[in-house]
Amino acid sequence: MTLLLIQMTAVLLTALFCGWLARKLGQSRVIGEIIGGIFLGPSVFGRLAPHASSVLFPPSSLGSFEVLSTIGLILFLFLIGSELDYDHLRKQKATATLASGMSILFPFIMAAVVAHSLRIRFAPHGIGSLPFVLFLGISMSITAFPVLARILEERKMQSTPLGATALMCAAVDDVCAWSLLAIALTLLPNAGSSTPLGWRLVWLAGYLAVMLGVVRPLGAWLVKRQDSVALSYELFGLVIAVVLASAAMTEAIGVHPLFGAFLAGVCFPRIPDWQAAVRTRLDTIVSVLLLPLFFALTGMRTRLDLLSGGRIWLWTGIVFLVAVAGKMGGAVLAARWTGQSWRNAAALGALLNTRGLVELVVLNIAYNAHVFSPTLFTMLVVMALVTTMITTPILNLLGIEDRSKETQDFAVIKAA
Repeated sequence: MTLLLIQMTAVLLTALFCGWLARKLGQSRVIGEIIGGIFLGPSVFGRLAPHASSVLFPPSSLGSFEVLSTIGLILFLFLIGSELDYDHLRKQKATATLASGMSILFPFIMAAVVAHSLRIRFAPHGIGSLPFVLFLGISMSITAFPVLARILEERKMQSTPLGATALMCAAVDDVCAWSLLAIALTLLPNAGSSTPLGWRLVWLAGYLAVMLGVVRPLGAWLVKRQDSVALSYELFGLVIAVVLASAAMTEAIGVHPLFGAFLAGVCFPRIPDWQAAVRTRLDTIVSVLLLPLFFALTGMRTRLDLLSGGRIWLWTGIVFLVAVAGKMGGAVLAARWTGQSWRNAAALGALLNTRGLVELVVLNIAYNAHVFSPTLFTMLVVMALVTTMITTPILNLLGIEDRSKETQDFAVIKAA
């Protein structure tokens, strides 16, 4: 326990400083927290002080560390899901549907074009072309839903039409990507879950039917039974239990616990007082303590020291260009076809181009399955970090307002 508390202290202080510095440089706080994790990991701290690094962060001690960070992410995604504006989604459903499809299809096509060249240079010996193309396509097409949600939250855009559309597109993208990942794993010998893919889909359909057909109407019934509009202590505890159970169900099915948490938020009754109460009770501890643990832990597993040589950097640049052109290009074209302005279409493309930590999870799965070599893994990690870093500058360049500054200005005026 002592070591865990010291680890949490070190990560929290590093995340606070790097997040503050990132905001000063015009970046999202998430980027600073990821880079802070990289500083604490083997690429920087492990090189400068290997003995101290092994004492402070021994691999055997990170299990409980990871559990806490994952719980924080589950609660955060519930908060994001609970604040989705249904009216905005109904108005933007055409854009969300088409943009999701195109932002998956285009990166897959472009990944297939360069897959052969990457496979003969960087794939481990014996990996088949079809699994390699699938894993590379997934890596190119995925959107980091939690990082995107964090960026939108920091800019106070999660409830705007653009933010709601981006969140819905990202949710659909990631569901498709995880489904394709399950298919890709079944193509590998001795890989993946023992549960057949068909049964996973059946269980997923049943889970969705229960959540949307039972849990959501039950929530509406509870609202009608309440004498007060306030969210009581007992009801709040019941809500958290449903969130954790929903996440556990999707984890057991083989999708991902984050989607269960998000769907629990989608099913949460749209009562402003309840939504405000949930955010007040959860937001501080989740945003200040638990989420930085998740971002830092993933950053600590990134090995940037594996990149060396002009040829490697050239192929890293090619991977980056293919990823950006495919993801942003597909989303921008789809948004324009549904009547969005070029400005909003480009902003949606920039938001969906955010890959971040969900990408790193997928890359680790591919790496552990011996589909990607350490070099290709690191190249794709760099691509994920850079595509996430350019999101905020592109939004600023397009003139997409940072609503958090409006809130700060209003607070200053009110105080005066």
